[in-house]
This record gives sequence, structure tokens and C-alpha cells, in this order.
Amino acid sequence: MSNETKNSTTVPALDENAATEAIDLMQKRLASLIDLQLTLKHVHWNVVGMNFIAVHEMLDPQVDAVRLMTDAVAERIATLGGEPKGTPGAVTKTRSWDDYALNRAPTVQHLVELDKVYDGVAADHRAAIATFAELDPVTEDLFIGHLAQLELFQWFVRAHLKDSDGDIMHRRTDA
Repeated sequence: MSNETKNSTTVPALDENAATEAIDLMQKRLASLIDLQLTLKHVHWNVVGMNFIAVHEMLDPQVDAVRLMTDAVAERIATLGGEPKGTPGAVTKTRSWDDYALNRAPTVQHLVELDKVYDGVAADHRAAIATFAELDPVTEDLFIGHLAQLELFQWFVRAHLKDSDGDIMHRRTDA
């Protein structure tokens, strides 16, 4: 038996090729969301230092929301006739980014790295949304909603990293 997904679109009036392309792209986004969920929990367990409790408690709702996103994406893949792959092996095989590098570290170090993680996830979601706009408006809408939440979470992270002028300290070009 083959591991290849055979697409039997279950959505009326959606072109088979568009569904297959959407499924393939959603699988990549699913891997990134699973990775983000695990990374957020990892940071939650390993953050230390000043503002520990604020960051520690900020992360659990993000983990929960991203977990719901993964479920919604996996169910959309299944709705379009695909087979969502959420195993650790599938995630590591699919991803193109390095594993999160920090373990136990001060809050500011984790927040700087999380800002970078959110940059990558949000940029890839934006690119996917542009493709979904051509393929399937329902999938596009799902990802637009997820991107709004991801951008909000990144704002929460960045709020801890801003100076009195509102600049994100690790992104300043004059430093």
C-alpha cells in the first residue's frame, strides 16, 4: 500500500487539481503549526529570569490556540480528501527550518527567538494565503483567521522587547 495521498475531493465544485495543490500546501503549514505549538510549550517550560511569570503564563493560551489551528488545518485537509500527517517524522521531514536552539534561557533571549519564529510562520502563512486565494476561498479564509491570531501573538512577544520609542530592540539598525 502506498503512502501517497489519493485525493478524492469531498467538496462539491472544487477542482481536483486545486484541491490536491491546497492539500499539499496545507500539509506544509500543518507541520509548521505543530512545530510552533511544541516550540511554544518548550519555551514555556524553559523560560527563566525577569518577567518569568508574565511570559510563562502568556504562552499557554498561545499553545492552546495554535493547537486548535492544527486541528482545523488537519480537518480541512481531510475535508478536501487528503490525509493529514501529524506524526513527528512527518513534521521533521516536511519542515525546512532548523530546530529551536534555546533550552533554559532568560526571558529576553527566548522572546527574541520567538519573534523570529513568528516571523517565519507568519511570512509562510501569508505566502500560502496568496496561493489559496487562487485555489479555494474557504481554505484562504481559514488561514486568514489563523494569521490574524499569529500576528496578535507576535505583538504580545514584541511588546516585551520594545524600548521607550517603540522600537523592537533586537531589530534596531543603529545599535
